[in-house]
Amino acid sequence: MRVARLLWSPELLRYDFGPGHPMAPTRLDLTMRLVRELGLLEEPTLEVADVAPAPDAVVQTVHDAEYVAAVRRAAATGQPDPLRGLGTEDDPVFAGMHEAGARIVAASVDAAEAVWSGRVVHGVNVAGGMHHARRGSASGFCIYNDAAAAVQRLLDLGAERVAYVDLDAHHGDGVESIFWDDPRVLTFSVHQDGHTLFPGTGNPADTGGTAAHGTAVNVALPPRTDGARWLRAVNAVLPAVLREFDPQVIVSQHGCDAHGNDPLTDLNVGVDAQRTAARWVHDLAHEVADGRWVALGGGGYAVVDVVPLVWASLVAEAAHVPLPAGIVLPEHWRRDVEEMSGLDPAERLGGRDVAWRPWSEGYDPADDVDRAVLATRKHVFPTWGLDPYRD
Repeated sequence: MRVARLLWSPELLRYDFGPGHPMAPTRLDLTMRLVRELGLLEEPTLEVADVAPAPDAVVQTVHDAEYVAAVRRAAATGQPDPLRGLGTEDDPVFAGMHEAGARIVAASVDAAEAVWSGRVVHGVNVAGGMHHARRGSASGFCIYNDAAAAVQRLLDLGAERVAYVDLDAHHGDGVESIFWDDPRVLTFSVHQDGHTLFPGTGNPADTGGTAAHGTAVNVALPPRTDGARWLRAVNAVLPAVLREFDPQVIVSQHGCDAHGNDPLTDLNVGVDAQRTAARWVHDLAHEVADGRWVALGGGGYAVVDVVPLVWASLVAEAAHVPLPAGIVLPEHWRRDVEEMSGLDPAERLGGRDVAWRPWSEGYDPADDVDRAVLATRKHVFPTWGLDPYRD
């Protein structure tokens, strides 16, 4: 059996809001070129598959029928529908918008089905992770919420507990809102504080609806949080809560816009720290979910020196052939980067060990990251029978 299934087709590059928009298809193109040049597509543990756009019935498992019709209409006419978030600065209308978004949904749903059925252990869709879209509106570069659709498909197939882990610099508000009242879904998001970054949500006191209290977990970090303190924050909350929730499958979103070079955020989390977090999620999937893991892309707008490196590493991690830190990146890929972007590409894949301090070594009340972490632990841990200070 292949270990991992990678959903990919050049057709996924058609999700394109136009010149100058941060969500540039180039970031996916360069990622897959790097995956290819690193030889990952030839690994016997990895299979690659294509999908057609998801039918409306699949998209409507997490979106209102009226909204799907509005997306089709806006794409066909070119007319904006600002009440539904279509035709805004973040989400311009473009021809083929419905099909492009529905193909991303299909890829994430396919990955979820393959993992749940046991055909593979891990599924990957680097084009996915469109976590801001709501049931009835587009938001934050996201037309359809493929992450939520993957979670919903797992529930529909019989999963009783699904954990959604969001590492993007922006709060995973769309997924959280869709499953706010569903105790079968745990949503975890570590992000820049919403007081300083879009979408302005994700406070530690937001812990889920009345019937699902404790299943929304939000770690809101201050601007300029670096990789060491980011890893400390993730490790101080995620493993303990996941072990208590005991999911049957993990769906994770690996937006890499927490990097210090990202033009849209204010965190400072390097490639090495993000690779470490992906490894942690992978390890947790094997520990608590029999390995069942669906990994998605997400945000990330440093398209040359960050996104391809983080997501190629994610593919390798899922295929059980992790890339060593500090390896020299392929010369052919570097030439492609120069020709396509005019920018100087990275020469190596990270390579600096990130020394982080575990929560067990003590809480520092003078540290703003520690205060943010403790706020989350105080709001969430008691629900799971955990001590906010000790566990």
